[in-house]
Amino acid sequence: QVQLVESGGGLAQAGGSLRLSCAASGYTFSNSAMGWFRQAPGKEREFVAAINWSGTNTDYTDSVKGRFTISRDNVKNTLYLQMNSVKPEDTAAYYCAGRWGRMLVTATGAMNFWGKGTQVTVSS
Repeated sequence: QVQLVESGGGLAQAGGSLRLSCAASGYTFSNSAMGWFRQAPGKEREFVAAINWSGTNTDYTDSVKGRFTISRDNVKNTLYLQMNSVKPEDTAAYYCAGRWGRMLVTATGAMNFWGKGTQVTVSS
């Protein structure tokens, strides 16, 4: 069955970097657009970054533009999120998610399958 497993979360100081990974299995990875979402305590899950099936098209929420980079490796079946210049407000559980099809999607409700998340905590 479809499975997404995130890793790479942890504790970082403000201004530092983290790299999240999401290993996909149980399906043909290149058949899905992918995205990263996050959820802070007491808040709704929100869109962070999205990528199309081939990696040629990406989109970001305004608050992470210029700091985060989403990428994918369709040979390794892995999605990445490079997080640079992190801020305390980036603290959240980060989830990768997939949607069947080639075009990138940014809506939380449009995703077809989800990982269980990895915690990112940024200290000031």
